[in-house]
Amino acid sequence: MQASVATTSPIERKVTITVPASEVDQAVNARLLETAKTVRLNGFRKGHVPMAVVQQRYGKDVRNEIVGEIMRQHYVTAVTENELNPAGWPKIDATVDEAGKDLEFVATLEIYPEIELKPIEGAEIERPQAEVTDADVEEMIETLRKQNASWTDVERAAADGDQVKIDFEGFLGEEAFEGGSAEGHELVLGSNSFIPGFEEQLIGASAGDDKEIKVSFPADYQAEHLAGQEATFKVKVHAVKAQELPEVNEEFIAQFGLEAADVESFKVEVKKNMQRELKNAIENRVKQQVLAELTKANDILVPQALADQEIDGLKRQAAQQFGLGEDFDVSQLPGELFQDQAVQRVKTGLLLSEVVSSNEMDVSDEELNARVEEMAQQYQDPAQVTEYYGSNEQARNQLKSVLLEEKAVDKLLTQAQVKDVTMSYQEALQAAQQQEEAEEEAAEAEVHVIPGPGYGRVSGQWAG
Repeated sequence: MQASVATTSPIERKVTITVPASEVDQAVNARLLETAKTVRLNGFRKGHVPMAVVQQRYGKDVRNEIVGEIMRQHYVTAVTENELNPAGWPKIDATVDEAGKDLEFVATLEIYPEIELKPIEGAEIERPQAEVTDADVEEMIETLRKQNASWTDVERAAADGDQVKIDFEGFLGEEAFEGGSAEGHELVLGSNSFIPGFEEQLIGASAGDDKEIKVSFPADYQAEHLAGQEATFKVKVHAVKAQELPEVNEEFIAQFGLEAADVESFKVEVKKNMQRELKNAIENRVKQQVLAELTKANDILVPQALADQEIDGLKRQAAQQFGLGEDFDVSQLPGELFQDQAVQRVKTGLLLSEVVSSNEMDVSDEELNARVEEMAQQYQDPAQVTEYYGSNEQARNQLKSVLLEEKAVDKLLTQAQVKDVTMSYQEALQAAQQQEEAEEEAAEAEVHVIPGPGYGRVSGQWAG
């Protein structure tokens, strides 16, 4: 075998491989002999079909099969001998494939980029400093009460915070527009779930009223045919309901699976959960800034063979998020919708992997077990969580990746200028959320198209 490698881009190689005709022909003849032993044809006993007949009937298919096997085998050998690091399956084309002639084929493949990691020295990172106050706890408990509220019919005009049950139909001029109508819709006034101006005009309405509401769709409304348009909604009010909040008593507290049912113990548990959420939000806010600086300092090409794996994961995630069901064929979702996000994720993953590798980072069993124990305390049955991670190698590897990512971020953080910024609990949560949204938008901006291994992110949330 002879192999030559041509560099067609920083992350693409063309490998031209030549295999002697004798090797191919011998393999084809050997396979035909094996085939002759088992073939059955009318007029011949099994195993006694003349080779000329076997060659005529099966020669082409056998050669195609053998050539495919030989190309795969010699491709692997060539990649190994030339120390290439493929990022996915190659595209293989036979350029000479004739009996009696040397087999020649070209394998086009993407390789992982060579990364010369640049530091993020001088980068300014804001680190929120916040704490959970008693007022924050009371506000959270009030939120939990609202989430578990009931609605009761009232015989009065609707006020802000009430729920109205309505039928409505939307019109542009005199013509009803598609998607602008519903029956029996339950709308909480003040929830801002409808376009601006709609809910406000229902304040003061009573059950049985017919209302005509005029609104203007925002200029950036997602439905282009409605964006910036003035519309009229004809609304029928069937009922007005007032919210009834549950008392914070033993029955209410029991919903959250706590052993202690008294109010003070409940507040302690709520505060613990909020503190975990705050800790996660601060860490995520810092991490997203560090990763943004890392990708800004290191503009690398990302192989497309890798991004396709990430795109597939994002498609499945989207299908699950929108409740499309396990049987939904995710290939129906256009890959280009996820391309930019996938490339950015892969890019970040490759850079973080280089940080881990170049600093020879690892996670010990003691560190892994300590994190499992920490996580287990957040659940009603800690032993079940510990047992799960103790017996599930895949789950342990995923957790190990999370810990390695944390170590990489901490290492990068030592290169940056960290500024502590005092915030309230809510401000810290909002800052983390805004940072995450900003990074998602940035993924749609300028990125090199060519993907790599899938890279996921982990974010914490309060499971109350």
